[in-house]
Amino acid sequence: MDLHSVDEVLVPRTRAEIPCASAGIGFIGGGTWLYSEPQPHLTTLVDLSGLDWEAVEVSDQGIEIAATCTIEELCRAELPASWTAAPLFRQCADALLASWKVLRYATVGGNIALSFPAGAMTTLCTALDADLTIWRPDGTEYSLPVVEFVIDDSRNILCPGEIIRSIRIPAHALTARTAMRKLAQTSLGRSAVAVAGRCGADGFTLAVTAATRSPYALKFDKLPDTAALANALHNRIPENAYFTDVHGTAPWRQAMAALLAEEIRGELE
Repeated sequence: MDLHSVDEVLVPRTRAEIPCASAGIGFIGGGTWLYSEPQPHLTTLVDLSGLDWEAVEVSDQGIEIAATCTIEELCRAELPASWTAAPLFRQCADALLASWKVLRYATVGGNIALSFPAGAMTTLCTALDADLTIWRPDGTEYSLPVVEFVIDDSRNILCPGEIIRSIRIPAHALTARTAMRKLAQTSLGRSAVAVAGRCGADGFTLAVTAATRSPYALKFDKLPDTAALANALHNRIPENAYFTDVHGTAPWRQAMAALLAEEIRGELE
């Protein structure tokens, strides 16, 4: 898509060169969504790739992923053999309705920032207790869990001028066993329900996304039985959190989330 309203592209090399927020300025990571439809409100693009952030940094504390890291780079990163959760990266990436061309350019930070219910990286990060580091335009920064970042369909907590700097996944989550399920009403359809589970030393975490307007993380001290899991899904996720669109009705999504959650519980048992 040609963006005819854009007449300037800025490529900052340092944080100090990032322009202040103003009407008409848009930040770009991979651009796979930005260039997919008209953006008549934009006159200036700020290309964050010029900051040359290290895509993936591995340490004893876990992994730090630059917001500009592409989904393909994340899936191909060399990770410690003890990180048994690593296959979840590719499983979530494959749940994203995208060609290999998109996966090569779409960024992890961009996928989260779009805040779509079916955001595959939101699913991954919710299941693995990931935190975001967010830069404020005044030079300060703050962190918060990804599960708290998305607040509704296509809405998040970012204020004007704020950008996602990186995503951190702790080592305790990466050494857990994981399982993932995705469901769509057509073979090539967008995820209507996406559920991921993690079972490790800190207990059991179930991430429910795509079916709800914002992600939910249900946590248990240990792997629950069938009844306890069903009760948690009923009590901790409000019925009105599920939504209806062309990809499925709210009651169907709720029922399928429960079905896939039980499959994951059984696999990790």
